[in-house]
Amino acid sequence: MTRILVIKLGALGDLVLAFAPFAAIRAHHPQAHITLLTTLPFVGLASASPWFDAVAVDGRPAWWNLAGLRRLRGQLSGFDFVYDLQTSGRSSRYRRLAGKAGWSGIAPGASHPDADPDRDRLHTRRRQAGQLAQAGIADVPEPDLSWLRPHGPTPPGRIALLVPGAAPHRPAKRWPAERFGALATHLARSGHTPVIVGAAADRRLAAIIRQACPPALDLTGRTSLLELGGLAGRATLAIGNDTGPMHLAAAMGCPSLVLFSAESDPALTAPLGRSADQVAILRVPDLAHLPVAAVVDRLAALAPDESLAPAARLAP
Repeated sequence: MTRILVIKLGALGDLVLAFAPFAAIRAHHPQAHITLLTTLPFVGLASASPWFDAVAVDGRPAWWNLAGLRRLRGQLSGFDFVYDLQTSGRSSRYRRLAGKAGWSGIAPGASHPDADPDRDRLHTRRRQAGQLAQAGIADVPEPDLSWLRPHGPTPPGRIALLVPGAAPHRPAKRWPAERFGALATHLARSGHTPVIVGAAADRRLAAIIRQACPPALDLTGRTSLLELGGLAGRATLAIGNDTGPMHLAAAMGCPSLVLFSAESDPALTAPLGRSADQVAILRVPDLAHLPVAAVVDRLAALAPDESLAPAARLAP
């Protein structure tokens, strides 16, 4: 049996953008035994998917950690072909530990190199599709994510997901939590159930939002990624910063408004939906200056069927 290794270490948004390549690799190798090498936070989500026969955890050992490198060499050995979808300096070094396996990626000496000189100027999905094309996989369609839908809670009413968090070391990627609170109040008045999602570290932000809007439901740190995917599949709206859960919401087909600052470039990393008009990007140089009314107006244009109250009715 052909043994295939796929490398994708994270983060969540990057993993979600790789769903289509994962599905394309499985379709191209229907009888192969396919293993994903990833990091611990993504094991549950990847294991539940239909694309992998096994999921291995990369402990990311330091290069001076000889025992850790021996374990990693064992994880990388015995494969016929490796698709490195991480394409980082670290994952490229793994080729030296993988023996004689064929290799798709940017590592020196790769048997199927991604030699596109513009690859770093492409959106992640386009870059990965180009990489797979050079490895013989020409078709990378939208994946079937029905396996995610049964999971997670089912809050009452029309669910509006709020994602106030972002990478802790990049605070400029966050719209102020107080404005999420004002937005939550507006959504509740329009007949939605605001549901705040994110990591446990985002509970402080959720508390600020619930102070302004007590009916909002705080699920930060209370859902697995699998459950978050199912919840997003039932939501009618998602509004949040440029962070992983918004990628999951968009992938599940939820109408999504993603807030970008000058800290990141949507041309390279924007969440992708099931259709071109399902995801809207609102980018301003500094999110601290983005008013709630502008977000409400953009939401109303994105999801006209949601009967959102006009921004003019926002409380002062």
